[in-house]
Amino acid sequence: MIRKASLKDLNEIKKLTEACAEALQQQNIYQWNENYPSREKLENDIKREELFVYKHKNRIIAIIVLTPKMDKVYRNINWLTETGNNLYVHRLATHPDFWGQRYARKMMDFAEDFAKTGNFISIRLDTFSQNKRNQKFYEARAYQKLGDVYFPHKNDQPFHCYELVL
Repeated sequence: MIRKASLKDLNEIKKLTEACAEALQQQNIYQWNENYPSREKLENDIKREELFVYKHKNRIIAIIVLTPKMDKVYRNINWLTETGNNLYVHRLATHPDFWGQRYARKMMDFAEDFAKTGNFISIRLDTFSQNKRNQKFYEARAYQKLGDVYFPHKNDQPFHCYELVL
């Protein structure tokens, strides 16, 4: 079941992101680290009611953040649609114990339905340039790669920006 996260979920969500960071680093993908995503960032996502969880058998196995707010770092991207009524996806993560079981797909299906129901004109997101699996995942869903942004607090490698026009 997918639902909005509550503050009671914060510890479990943080443990999920830490497990993801560790599993990715074992694959030489340094997308997340000890500083990102921070507990404070996740807490703020929850307080803004933008963090959603997939709960199965009393365990949170996937998360996603859906927000209408555009980060400043995206300003220089030549987006396909006019900026103003777009949904941004952040922090999509599935616990490594459940990788390959289509939970990321279910979360993105939810995000796309959420965007359509909310009358957004597009969905925008970024993914780490060294995470080829994520790039294939979004491209298979018809997201178009548009340019790169950098998050120095995360990594010195670029993050590719994608958009899906709805």
